[in-house]
Amino acid sequence: MSCPICGGDTAQKYRPFCSKRCADVDLARWMNGSYAVPSGREEDPEEIAEAMEEALREQFEALTKKPH
Repeated sequence: MSCPICGGDTAQKYRPFCSKRCADVDLARWMNGSYAVPSGREEDPEEIAEAMEEALREQFEALTKKPH
């Protein structure tokens, strides 16, 4: 099996990659959106905005809540 990033031989410690560097490159690609798993449904901007507002509201409430 070869490294999916550079094509080199894999190392057992970093499998399926050859090194920590290639593993980190792969992780960075997932995190910046270069890789994406397609969704079966279309995104609804209003639904996303509502979910973000709710999450922010909950976070604010948790921060402002007085300890017992």
